[in-house]
Amino acid sequence: MAGNDGTTTRRCILAGIAALLAVLSPDCDTARAEDKPPISKDIVVTLLGTGAPMPSPTRFGPATLVQVGGLNLLFDAGRGVTVRLFQLGLSSGKGIDAVFLTHYHSDHVAGLPDLWMTGYIFGPFGSRAKAMRLWGPSDGTTAPSGVAKIAKGLAEAFSDDVLIRQADEQIPAAATQIEVHDFHGDRVVFDEAGVRVTAFAVDHGDLIKPSVGYRIDYGARSVTISGDTKFDENLIRHATGTDLLIHEVFAMSEQLAKLPQLRPVAAHHTSPEEAGMVFSRVKPKLAAYSHIVLLGTEVRELLSRTQSTYQGPLEAGEDLMRFTIGDRVVATRWQPELRKYPD
Repeated sequence: MAGNDGTTTRRCILAGIAALLAVLSPDCDTARAEDKPPISKDIVVTLLGTGAPMPSPTRFGPATLVQVGGLNLLFDAGRGVTVRLFQLGLSSGKGIDAVFLTHYHSDHVAGLPDLWMTGYIFGPFGSRAKAMRLWGPSDGTTAPSGVAKIAKGLAEAFSDDVLIRQADEQIPAAATQIEVHDFHGDRVVFDEAGVRVTAFAVDHGDLIKPSVGYRIDYGARSVTISGDTKFDENLIRHATGTDLLIHEVFAMSEQLAKLPQLRPVAAHHTSPEEAGMVFSRVKPKLAAYSHIVLLGTEVRELLSRTQSTYQGPLEAGEDLMRFTIGDRVVATRWQPELRKYPD
């Protein structure tokens, strides 16, 4: 009887796993992405979230996936990042090689607990076997960095989940760890598999420091992500010559611009006209907006205002918009009705 009971138990487990996969699969993109992208000389960039703090069903929180050199690198982890990864058929756990934060505003880290915990759960959406690697800027003092405090806080806040899943689901302890990498100043912060990530300070306001952007170089290809910033000469210096420049923008109507409550917020960001000046000086093959804030205005006006100071190629980013950086930069829009990119 004992042997039969063991066989029955194993069959139940296997049946449960099969049922889980059957339930999950229909929700995934039919043309599933691989957990590890094929190694190519090109860079593939996907805007997982192009929004800001305001909750939106169409623009999730800031998050950008860069697939390069056989690695999946995630820049910021805003609201809904695990959902967007799941739409691509990409695991939030074993599919992500490194996470980089630009700064510690809530909209850039709101999805991080979900990414971390979903990543260590068993299933095609998780199954991480080792620590989540997390990079973030420090202020250069001896005080704990923001990224170190986040890692410690997550471990404390969700210790019950960790302990229960380790005991109940046999999740390996290593999978629940967060490996912290903090840094200060303009420097190369990641150099693996021919992929070099350079962090550089940007001006998001006197009270919002540290705040950085990132440039990712691979062979002759590159992409630069501005992070949240005002018009900034340091960004222009580091982004010059990049193939793709992904830049934040804050645009509002003339009527709303008169409200004193909004002036300090606008002062922390880049207007369409200022962004156009940045693009004109950097001269990327393609400029694209993400972290798009539109108050009392529309995308059409955003583009028109930008074109008053910049006449080059420009895209207003959308969630799941994808850019392939080769000899030229090609933008592809996600087809939500088909749950895939065009063939």
